[in-house]
Amino acid sequence: MPYILTITEFIGRFHPVLVHLPIGILLLAVLFHLLGYKKGYESLQPAVKLSLLIGTVAAIASCISGWMLSYSGEYEEALVNTHQWLGIGLALVSVLACFLMIRNSVLVKWLMPLIGLLIIITGHLGGSLTHGEDYLTQGLSGGADNSITVKPIANVQQAVVYTDIVQPILQSKCYSCHGPAKQKGKLRLDEPPFIDKGGEEGKVLIAGNAGESEMIKRLLLPLDNKDHMPPKQKSQLTKAEIELLSWWVASGADYHKKTAELNQPEKIKPYLTSLQTGSTARDEISISDVPEEKVDKAPEEAIMKLRDLNVAVNPVSQNSNYLIVSFVAVDSVTAQHTQLLQQLGKQVAWLKLGNTKINDSVMSVVGKLSSITKLFLNNSNVTDRSLVHLNKLSKLQYLNLSSTAVTVTGINSLTNLKNLRQLYVYKTGVGADVLGNLKKHFPSALIDTGGYAVQFLPTDTMIVKEKPKKG
Repeated sequence: MPYILTITEFIGRFHPVLVHLPIGILLLAVLFHLLGYKKGYESLQPAVKLSLLIGTVAAIASCISGWMLSYSGEYEEALVNTHQWLGIGLALVSVLACFLMIRNSVLVKWLMPLIGLLIIITGHLGGSLTHGEDYLTQGLSGGADNSITVKPIANVQQAVVYTDIVQPILQSKCYSCHGPAKQKGKLRLDEPPFIDKGGEEGKVLIAGNAGESEMIKRLLLPLDNKDHMPPKQKSQLTKAEIELLSWWVASGADYHKKTAELNQPEKIKPYLTSLQTGSTARDEISISDVPEEKVDKAPEEAIMKLRDLNVAVNPVSQNSNYLIVSFVAVDSVTAQHTQLLQQLGKQVAWLKLGNTKINDSVMSVVGKLSSITKLFLNNSNVTDRSLVHLNKLSKLQYLNLSSTAVTVTGINSLTNLKNLRQLYVYKTGVGADVLGNLKKHFPSALIDTGGYAVQFLPTDTMIVKEKPKKG
């Protein structure tokens, strides 16, 4: 059922617009008043009365709209109450200052600094409500990456899925809008009861059905869609984070079960394994992988049709016509997909076909996408015969063939890829024994064959021996 705003909430939503007027005008009145005591600035005093009067009226309007907004229930109650009463106090002090100034009372000089102080404190609390209580100190953190980082899980199979995997993702990407301090859309995601309750538009999770769960559906919407979550100005979830959340929901969204108790599809296993290093597996690599040549905008009709077929199509960066095309929500690539994909031949820079069923006809189309710099074919049914179609991709820098049936024969057929910088062949027919030979063909490429071994230390475990029985 669509959510309809009440008149109170409608007026309340003007509060962020109205509140900036008293902040600016009243601060100006305080500044003019203080300067008026200095020689040469006496002429500012008449402007103080007008500024104070306008600022006071605006402060009263802000109090009314703020009071109405508080009934939306989207913000933490205690912080709202403090901000609200300080705002009312500011308005009352401003009214008193107006009265005293009209009567030319000297007492007004004590109220003007108080008005300035109240503006600073009340404004800070308002910023805390909107952006989080750490919004002032956040910039001092050195711009830390907001991607999920968790403590290494010694045995991921014994980890509680919600507590150790899901909750850290929600905390890093969702709590700023749906946490204790702020509940956009009346939705909280910081505690299981709140998650189950949902928001003003209903439940966000359907246990056992990730595809119909509103939270997962919104994560997969195009970035420029107004319903996409998180908003495009916020830090976005990685593919690994989306996959883990989707897996948890599809497995029943249980808050107590351990990893070992849930079914684990092949495509989720690499992400679970990577949690043991302290961070989720990443599918994005920091290399200069956007073509420098200018390209026309892609046909909008083809983009919309692909999106209707559950293919995510987004710009690689702001103001760029190059595209990221991801089949993350598609099981099999059909002829209709490839026909539309071919229409984006010059604009596709990054193509994600991992975890999909593809055939030679699909690969022949991929081989014609001349602008591709990053190609993900991991966990697909690509073969050596399919790889020959990639030889014309002269701009290709990144190729992920992990968990496929390709062999060294297929890799050796890619010798025309002179710009290849990263090649992933973990869990393929390509072993570490042929790494030297591959290095000759791709001297500038990082070739990852996987099979990492973690050093075992004596302190990693403990043998408990039974104490000998006495007597």
